[in-house]
Amino acid sequence: MSTEKIGFIGLGNMGHPMAKNLEKVGFHLSVYNRTIEKAVEFQEKSTVYNTVSELVTNSDIIFTMLTNDSAVKAVYEQVLAQNITGKLFIDMSTISPEKSNEISSAVKIKEGSFIDAPVAGSTKPAAEGTLIIMVGGEEKDVQRAEPFLQKLGKNIKHLGENGKGIAAKLSVNYFLSTIYQGLAETILFSDKLGIDRKNMLEIINESASGSGATKVKTPLLTENNYEPAFALDLMLKDILLAKNAGADFPLSKTLIETYQSAHNEGFGKDDVIGIINYLSK
Repeated sequence: MSTEKIGFIGLGNMGHPMAKNLEKVGFHLSVYNRTIEKAVEFQEKSTVYNTVSELVTNSDIIFTMLTNDSAVKAVYEQVLAQNITGKLFIDMSTISPEKSNEISSAVKIKEGSFIDAPVAGSTKPAAEGTLIIMVGGEEKDVQRAEPFLQKLGKNIKHLGENGKGIAAKLSVNYFLSTIYQGLAETILFSDKLGIDRKNMLEIINESASGSGATKVKTPLLTENNYEPAFALDLMLKDILLAKNAGADFPLSKTLIETYQSAHNEGFGKDDVIGIINYLSK
């Protein structure tokens, strides 16, 4: 068992189960979340800090799992005010390549280390420790992080230098946005033609058109329950990040228009497959 002290910042829908997996293994874990209520379940076995500064001071390896560029910027401004010599930061957030590279450079100037390690998978794989982790960073830093990443994911892909993890994440989420819109449109079409939704989804999932993405959203579509495993607003954020990073294709404009309009109509907090409710209008 590693003797390094682990810190985890960001206990949202993804960060909470991920940190719990590190806690269950028995690592020396500290956590911080802006709203303290989300940290209550860690008080028995881990250390809960009230500030980013306290957590960073008392940790060797620090995970961050945050919502967007502004949240990551706010946390790392506090990080960079500390002595971080020798500390390793593992940012698992999905943010812009520019912001990730900016933070990576700033951490290295202060003699810390940084890897970007966003994930493929939503809340269920996060809880099961079966995420796919896409990593950008130096080999020595990835090796140092690996014993901990292995408790969070089933597949750790080191893709090259800093920024490559984010690049892969934006690429895979761009593809997922097309799958979810296509699936929603297909179900609405088959509904219109009088095909039972459950039967249609079985056909999709058992044919060449099925995938892990269609299968995981099937219960939501059959039960008309769009509690978010991955919110539509987060997918919109990622499509816009992909566009800004160079995804300028025939589908790009359509995807942005659809997801942005769904957000504008009040569907942003639903699960991403809740795009069907916007399209049905």
